[in-house]
Amino acid sequence: MAAAAAAIGHGLLAAIPLAMWAATRSAPLFLCLAALAFMVAGLAADGGVQMRARARKLLSSPLAILLLVFALWALVSTSWSHQPLGGLRMWGEFMLPPAAGLVIAASGAFAPSRQFLRVLAITVILASCLLFYEFLTEFAVRKWLALDRRQESFYFNRAALTPLILAVPVIYRLWREGGGFDRALAGLVGLVVTILVFGSDSEAAKLGLVVMLVARLAFAAAPRLILAATGAAFLATMALAPAIGPVLEAQMPTALRSKLHPSHEVRIDIWETFGEAAMLRPILGYGFNAAATLDRNPVAQGISEPRRALLPVGHPHSAPLQTWVDTGLVGAALLAAAGLLLLARLRPLPPARAALPTAFFAGCFAIVVVAHGAWQGWWIAILTVAALLFCAPPGDAQNLEDRS
Repeated sequence: MAAAAAAIGHGLLAAIPLAMWAATRSAPLFLCLAALAFMVAGLAADGGVQMRARARKLLSSPLAILLLVFALWALVSTSWSHQPLGGLRMWGEFMLPPAAGLVIAASGAFAPSRQFLRVLAITVILASCLLFYEFLTEFAVRKWLALDRRQESFYFNRAALTPLILAVPVIYRLWREGGGFDRALAGLVGLVVTILVFGSDSEAAKLGLVVMLVARLAFAAAPRLILAATGAAFLATMALAPAIGPVLEAQMPTALRSKLHPSHEVRIDIWETFGEAAMLRPILGYGFNAAATLDRNPVAQGISEPRRALLPVGHPHSAPLQTWVDTGLVGAALLAAAGLLLLARLRPLPPARAALPTAFFAGCFAIVVVAHGAWQGWWIAILTVAALLFCAPPGDAQNLEDRS
């Protein structure tokens, strides 16, 4: 039973790229179903004794403690939100993927073999090809299958980001652990995903990929410097998030701004609006996920009249800024500390092992600085899968220190 359940769990994880093509918010569902399968595998092995021990070990790490404190702060902050029930629902969506990831890591049954990595590489390639074909044919496949009614290309930015995020740890592991065939497959994954990203409407995906490539190349020349620069840029962005909009408005040359796509120009205005809102409640914030309905918050009515019109957009299109708006300086400081601690864990690794994880961190952070809402479950789910892939030992090895 343990082996069968583990096989089902691995299959569900490998299916996520295709699931996100079919339904662009489905990653949390597949991740949670996989977690149930791995939990059955862990319970079948020894009644869950080792699984509970691994869970305690994982939860006692400093990084896990920081993230748990942030989660508790986010939960407490819903008590002063103007819409606490909405905050609680989003808190559940935010917490479900990391909880599922914890179950998978603690089960002891997730150990990506080369066969699993090859299957995942193939599903990433297939999902990328399907998406690219959809973009070329104005969604001919979706129209034929009647998958959904929304067929605007920007709606599939989530699906386009999924192959990019999952491709990086797949390439990382195939290249390090495989032979000639696996390295060729890793190269094919990188080529196909790159074509998809630049053929999509997701400017965030393009930015993330470029940042990853630049960071990876720079890391080869100066690993310590790039790791330090990544940490400094991350900390500065988290600390100054409320000021990003006003700074860009004041410092960006008029000629350059006139060349921006209208949606990008509006985004600067959105950052200004939510940055001003953050400074009205800088310490505690408005409550978890309050940004979604900030136009109905009495305090936010103090925002200057021209900017108040942009409050109904739902979120600031920037995770650091949304962290400030929803959880204030306290929440931003906790997440900044967690991010720096994660980077610090990469410092003792040999440069060959730390290079791609560092570039991945930089690229993913670049994406969330300019893109979607901070707490969306689909995004946290694919990051959780990527983290599992980066940290899990190969084959049947069970190195808990690596996992933690």
